[in-house]
Amino acid sequence: MNNERRRLLIGALGSIGLIGTSRVYATAEEVETAIKAIAGDAQIQQGALTLNAPEIAENGNSVPISVSVDSSMTSDSYVESVAIFADANPTPQVITFHFTENSGEAYAATRMRLATTQNVVAIAKMNDGSVFTDTKNVKVTIGGCGG
Repeated sequence: MNNERRRLLIGALGSIGLIGTSRVYATAEEVETAIKAIAGDAQIQQGALTLNAPEIAENGNSVPISVSVDSSMTSDSYVESVAIFADANPTPQVITFHFTENSGEAYAATRMRLATTQNVVAIAKMNDGSVFTDTKNVKVTIGGCGG
């Protein structure tokens, strides 16, 4: 059964009360596991990565974020990827940006949906295996995934 049919069936059964449709959010353990999958055994450090997110998001349906990593972006030292996690969304890993030494700079911006007030965590993996993090707590006032 494809995903669209499954969602339609679950929605129909939920609307007539045959099954519950309460939202299930990621747990702290799921977030840690997802981060561990990227970082491996590397020590996660503060510093080179900057995550920009609003302190208060008036609309959780469209929260602007950006990430930048202080890197020379040469073949000797560059950012391989930056992953974004939201610790109270249904799926903890929101997006991953991939870079190469030819990217020029390690910067990306997007909008994301946040279910509720939560931490947004960015993890940058460098080509030498080092890993950096930055975290922002975003207070969602209305309209997130959970309403």
